Amino acid sequence: MKLKSRPEDFRVEELTPVAPSRGAFAFYRLIKQSIGTVEAVSQIVEQWKIPRWRISYGGLKDRHAITVQYLTIQDGPQNSLQQPLFDLEFLGHVDRAFTTADLNGNRFELVLRDMTDDEVDAAVVAAGEVQRSGLANYYDDQRFGSLCDSGEWVAKAWCLRDWERALWLALADPHPFDRATEKRQKEILRDHWGRWGECKQALDKSHRRSVITFLADKEAAGKPIDFRGAFCCLSIDLRGLYLSAWQSAVWNRMLDRLLRSSVDAARLRELELRAGTVALPTALADDETASLRNVELPFPSAKPRTDDEAALALLDEVLADEGLERRQLRIKHPKDSFFSKGVRPALIDVAGLSASIDDDELHSGRRKLILNFDLPRGSYATMLVKRLTLADGVAGASQATAAEDAVDQPDAEEG
Repeated sequence: MKLKSRPEDFRVEELTPVAPSRGAFAFYRLIKQSIGTVEAVSQIVEQWKIPRWRISYGGLKDRHAITVQYLTIQDGPQNSLQQPLFDLEFLGHVDRAFTTADLNGNRFELVLRDMTDDEVDAAVVAAGEVQRSGLANYYDDQRFGSLCDSGEWVAKAWCLRDWERALWLALADPHPFDRATEKRQKEILRDHWGRWGECKQALDKSHRRSVITFLADKEAAGKPIDFRGAFCCLSIDLRGLYLSAWQSAVWNRMLDRLLRSSVDAARLRELELRAGTVALPTALADDETASLRNVELPFPSAKPRTDDEAALALLDEVLADEGLERRQLRIKHPKDSFFSKGVRPALIDVAGLSASIDDDELHSGRRKLILNFDLPRGSYATMLVKRLTLADGVAGASQATAAEDAVDQPDAEEG
């Protein structure tokens, strides 16, 4: 099975009730292809010369797709912007910043290619099972794009206030999808780590070099090396990605533990994700579906927003495996960063799920499966793909997200 053979094989559009009216926030529709949300926003900042903090959006969307999403700019230009990889269309004004809370969900059209008749038939059967039982609401690999070769989480080192390690992981840890230029820059950092003046001179001009310049200036002035200050020089978008990635990985382990204790092992399959192996249910029994249908697990933080003692016990068990306690999931510095608060359902319904079969024009003698469906905000279309293609085995299903870039897609929303 192949997903994202072409950008047009993966289409996603945000569903929102927000409509232009009046207010101080310019409201835009962002239509993009072959570029991530963070990168597109950076280009908007550069083109219009506006502070990044004035831009707000609901979620991140895939690079390898055609995506439609919405954003606001406080006191933003009342005109549109066209760039090679995206169009930003001015829609009018609203009275507040657009956030995740303004999303009802996302609408998808996906094309799965290079499938046999048996694979297509199995996926259609699985789609019926999902319609009856729901889908395990795991975060998928896009969320964990910032996890590098060390297997360590930037945010964990951050919470432990190991500032130097957090900075090293953010800047120098190799990643399997690093491009040649990125590999070289990280090699320079590793080779020159601790010799900040030399490191600064060897690096290309970039955000990374600006962070190292902060340390080089301290070194040149004979002042103590301030790793905390250097870490805080990282962009707020990157720091937010690091927090969401680790928080989501911990949440996934909570759901995995819940499913292994609630579902007959015969109806569980092992699925390899970048953040670890998880149990994925197939056809749930009616009593299993009923017991899981209304379960909501809290986002891991020092003060989770739940009174569910069983859910809190799950969190404490997972954190204990990490050698941590809840009280340590607290960001004290910088003040502009924090863990998300709230709850996330263990199972979700896939609304309007339909599947149609046709010949695959890109692969002679093979079939393609066209899927249309809606998902709640924050849920992952690629998890549905993996569920429908379990018969292919883990390796086949993993093609759904294997090509994602390093730090662009630990997203708040799937797309």
